[in-house]
Amino acid sequence: MNTQTSSFQEVIESVEELPPDDQMLLVDIIRQRLIEVRRRNLVAEVAEARQAYQTGDAYRGSVDDLVKELSR
Repeated sequence: MNTQTSSFQEVIESVEELPPDDQMLLVDIIRQRLIEVRRRNLVAEVAEARQAYQTGDAYRGSVDDLVKELSR
């Protein structure tokens, strides 16, 4: 077992020692933090896509437009 796996296992065991209500609270906290991380990543990706579009590195269009462009 590597260090990361054993640390993860230790965390799991610590959580299992918590009362059920505290475990549920922890799950909710982790879920909300993951949602916030995904939101920040999405905001960064949208900003990157907008910048690419403004500099001409990305184009808008339909799938048909893309196929036509690739066929050239």
